[in-house]
Amino acid sequence: MATIITMPRLSDTMTEGTVATWLKKVGDKISEGDILAEIETDKATMEFESFNEGTLLYIGIPEGETAPVDSLLAIIGNEGEDVSALIAGKATPATEEAKPAVAETATAPEVKKEETTTTPAIAASLPKGVIVVTMPRLSDTMTEGTVATWLKKVGDKVSEGDILAEIETDKATMEFESFNEGTLLYIGIQEGNTAPVDSLLAIIGPEGTDISGIAENYKTGGTPQDPVATEEAKSAPAEKTAEPIVQEASTDGQRILASPLAKKIASDKGIQLTQVKGSGENGRIVKSDIENFTPQIVSAPTSAPAKTETVAAAKPFVPAGEVFTEEIKNSQMRKIIAKRLAESLFTAPHYNLVIEVTMDDAMKSRAIINSVPDTKVSFNDMVIKACALALKKHPKINSQWREDAIIINHHVNIGVAVAVEDGLVVPVLRFTDAMSLSQIGGNVRDLAGRAKNKKLLPTEMEGSTFTVSNLGMFGITEFNSIINQPNSAILSVGAIVEKPVVKNGQIVVGNTMMLSLACDHRTIDGATGAQFLQTLKQFIENPVTMLA
Repeated sequence: MATIITMPRLSDTMTEGTVATWLKKVGDKISEGDILAEIETDKATMEFESFNEGTLLYIGIPEGETAPVDSLLAIIGNEGEDVSALIAGKATPATEEAKPAVAETATAPEVKKEETTTTPAIAASLPKGVIVVTMPRLSDTMTEGTVATWLKKVGDKVSEGDILAEIETDKATMEFESFNEGTLLYIGIQEGNTAPVDSLLAIIGPEGTDISGIAENYKTGGTPQDPVATEEAKSAPAEKTAEPIVQEASTDGQRILASPLAKKIASDKGIQLTQVKGSGENGRIVKSDIENFTPQIVSAPTSAPAKTETVAAAKPFVPAGEVFTEEIKNSQMRKIIAKRLAESLFTAPHYNLVIEVTMDDAMKSRAIINSVPDTKVSFNDMVIKACALALKKHPKINSQWREDAIIINHHVNIGVAVAVEDGLVVPVLRFTDAMSLSQIGGNVRDLAGRAKNKKLLPTEMEGSTFTVSNLGMFGITEFNSIINQPNSAILSVGAIVEKPVVKNGQIVVGNTMMLSLACDHRTIDGATGAQFLQTLKQFIENPVTMLA
């Protein structure tokens, strides 16, 4: 009997997951314990194993797609088993994010119908040569446009590159040119009227074509009914955005009329517009003129150059370049980082306390500790240990805010911020105050290594009561962090800097480090935070006191 597999909840805060990789495909044999897929949660990318045996009959969420917890992920059953009823039953109640995945696999014919089916009059037969032109998106923020002026009227001949109308967007009034040839058969938006992007703007086709059915069934403001025409109409604004109309002048001061597309092609091919003869309206240069242009080779003059020297006129600087952007799809981890940190910054009233710590004795102590065989302790390990002991003396720092009460944690679980390829994770050292320096160092190295290899378990990133973030290894001397809620504080650790310091009235060379404590003012008052930093400073500057 077929078994439905749903998107698992792989952490206590997970609400949706992304299928990073499918390790099995439809038709593969599945055994209990086989890894089905790698699923990206809000904290890590984890392997998801099967607890069932059989054949993989259906995949509900393709690679790269995101869906809520409990959405249909896969179906496992006997080879050849009919699971259409299960697919229909589970796909229907799925949330919006899960629907595309189901539709692509299970109901592809219906999806195609939704994308391409028009009203009967249009779908049945769009007359040959007829092009539906829609309101273009002429800027990235444009949602509707106003026809300022029609430069063509119904019945006029339209050539490729002709300006059909001037359209007023949310940013400017721009010329909209035709990328098609024919006769202007219909105008859908009159001068001065406003309509949403993709509304019926005009219809171009052979002269005398009956387009009454198209015009009547095409609802202004609706979705474009002709995919071909839509794509052609949409290509126009992209070119206009990249290449705004610029008035160019020839050597005799006369303006050169050229469509934006012609200018772009000419620029790409290195063709001077002054050498091209336009075939459009009023000698306007259109795309076909550039494509059919053959450069003329001008022979060099044979006459001897004039002896008199002339000063060449300064060539005006014409800014040129390419606008280049790249869109990177947000990973699940990046979405959660954005959500959580925004919530923390805008809900918890942050303030920062900064203190400078002398590191000379700490450096000597570390050198002695690391001289012991098989022992390796970092400055960050010493800071973590000092924080754990200071938290035991100042438990209000080790707290959490709730609307009805403040929770004081008498256990110390310190989270250590670790940078990974996709963002940031915070593995947790449980009962840090009970660990030795070497135990802290070993655990931090193990957790950080597995974090970078995406092998951390969700339970290893839960339950922190305080967080330490260290950017000193990158040469950052001082910075402020955003509190990792539900913690009430986070310590930012800077680099150790060698500089002149005053000791016993003398200027000597010393080593110092900056510490910044970000506190939630709802739970921690300024004096409380300052007392914590004083205790922390004492532990770090005199490491031997951590043994007391």
